[in-house]
Amino acid sequence: MKWITITSPDFLLGEDIFIDRLFYQGLDLLHIRKPGASYESYKQLILKIPREWHNRIVVHEHFALAQEYGLFGIHQNHRCLSVPDNYKGSVSASCHSMEEVAHCKVSKDYVFLSPIFDSISKVGYNAAFAPDLLNRAAEEKIIDRKVIALGGINAENIELVKQWNFGGVALLGDIWCRMLDPHVDLYLKKIRNLLIPIGY
Repeated sequence: MKWITITSPDFLLGEDIFIDRLFYQGLDLLHIRKPGASYESYKQLILKIPREWHNRIVVHEHFALAQEYGLFGIHQNHRCLSVPDNYKGSVSASCHSMEEVAHCKVSKDYVFLSPIFDSISKVGYNAAFAPDLLNRAAEEKIIDRKVIALGGINAENIELVKQWNFGGVALLGDIWCRMLDPHVDLYLKKIRNLLIPIGY
């Protein structure tokens, strides 16, 4: 299964150092999502991240950065819908219903489906899908390797995500609330080990 982490919407002191740590612990992709942040702010964060990881970074805004720095891809949202001309990298998108997933995953490399569980980072953003619906979507192959679970994901519920046949998980609140934890490496290894058995 794929392990994706989405950045905090705010710029954090030492964020680039922690991102480097995440990649060393097995992170597959980093999504930089800083709503409303300037091109220069995005660029400065990218430049602080070691170049060896640039081909595993996805941006949610300022798509020209993807080509300029050889990033992995771009993520479409309501603020940024247009794919740059002659763009060859990965394109992903966010979905909030099974209908959206079925429609979007045809033309995207992968999609997020959320919220699967109650959000850790957004108060009042609660799980939107009953387990029966997720089971049925897995059986009907609406949920497959191109669909990434987002919303309230942590080490305790990854086994459930596996049962629903998601291709991976996207973590946000659970990761960034542990940034200053001196034992965070043990937790990150646990995440990686939970995801490895399925393979991707």
